[in-house]
Amino acid sequence: MKVVIVGGGWAGCAAAVTARKAEAEVAIYERTDLLLGVGNVGGITRNNGRYTAAEELINLGAGDLIHIMDDNSKHKNMTFPEHNHSWLLDVSKIEPAVRKYLKDMDIEINTISRVLTVDKDGNSIKSIHLADGRNVEGDVFIDATGSTGPMDNCSKYGNGCVMCILRCPSFGGRVSITAKADIEDIKSERDDGKLGAFSGSCEIPRDSLSDDILKELDAKGVAILKIPPEDFNPEKLKLKVCQQYALKEFALNLILLDTGHIKLMTPYYPIDKLRKIPGMEKARFMDPYSGGKGNSIRYLAASPRTNDMKVIGLENLFCAGEKSGFFVGHTEAVATGSLAGHNAVRYLLNKPMLTLPTSTAVGDIIAYANDVLKTPEGKKLRFTFSGAEYFERMKQLGLYSTDNDEIKKRIASLGLTDIFNTPLQ
Repeated sequence: MKVVIVGGGWAGCAAAVTARKAEAEVAIYERTDLLLGVGNVGGITRNNGRYTAAEELINLGAGDLIHIMDDNSKHKNMTFPEHNHSWLLDVSKIEPAVRKYLKDMDIEINTISRVLTVDKDGNSIKSIHLADGRNVEGDVFIDATGSTGPMDNCSKYGNGCVMCILRCPSFGGRVSITAKADIEDIKSERDDGKLGAFSGSCEIPRDSLSDDILKELDAKGVAILKIPPEDFNPEKLKLKVCQQYALKEFALNLILLDTGHIKLMTPYYPIDKLRKIPGMEKARFMDPYSGGKGNSIRYLAASPRTNDMKVIGLENLFCAGEKSGFFVGHTEAVATGSLAGHNAVRYLLNKPMLTLPTSTAVGDIIAYANDVLKTPEGKKLRFTFSGAEYFERMKQLGLYSTDNDEIKKRIASLGLTDIFNTPLQ
């Protein structure tokens, strides 16, 4: 059984792990030279409802990448506005750790391997064609290509290519496997009707900040700096992918988080205004390099899917991460990826697909994101365990918990303990 995964972000890596645990042969094809995609400049885990989801995944048997995140976290159980018990990954360490883990599992990793198109036989994909001329056949495919780029989308719906971590000028733009297989992608909308949304944060090198700010970041993991009143711009909050951070505090203050590099929680910020703030006089951007002008545009390519992560209209294509809906975050990517990888092998063995119950947070967010897309406002919403509308739903349904024993019993009562850890053959 050969599972071919296109896209090596958190979702693609999670799909690879569960497919391999189910005893399939697994190969990842990643466009750039790094795994984890935007996860290389992310770094926030376990905040708010992500804690519950992480513990559910551990008990489901899909905790491998969660444990790697935990082991490479620089700050633990910290608080910043409206976000509790947050952990911050060290983004300078996480990609090598994940890559080693996948290699140790005998997962084939192909980087600088951009897929251009696919071959179909009826409603099934037979193979993928790479830019370097290779043709790769597989039995089942997983589209984990994300929703950011290519460059013309960032120009059309944003402020142009701002040279982000995805580096389209170097490695070519993202290609949707779903679209290449003749299935139309779903695009998100902003409140004003424009398509897509700006990535919600930038990265600043540590050495461009004052010693006082660095001391505060080292001690607390977070620094909150007042924005001069003349530079308040609350309208910018509406542009963000990460609506869990579209809060008043994020308009009145610059919020910095220590994720190895320093994470600036705003889509972009003009450099001349940034340097007006005490301690930021020498600040510059490292992701995106043009963070004073704009940021990458995301959520332009979700696949129509069922709640088992199978793409509607194709027999042997599954999806994960941002390809499977307007999900925000590493934990959300691991959740959707883990289910996609597991079900890809179930499909090959003619076993019933696994749909996670809505009495779990992971199962509920997957189903709810699908249901909401059918409503008039559905394309304007983003889904994350960590805040905004979905976290409120978690609390209302009683799904949010930081009690590990309670979460363990929740999964056990459904007969799902270690379901992703069990070989299927």
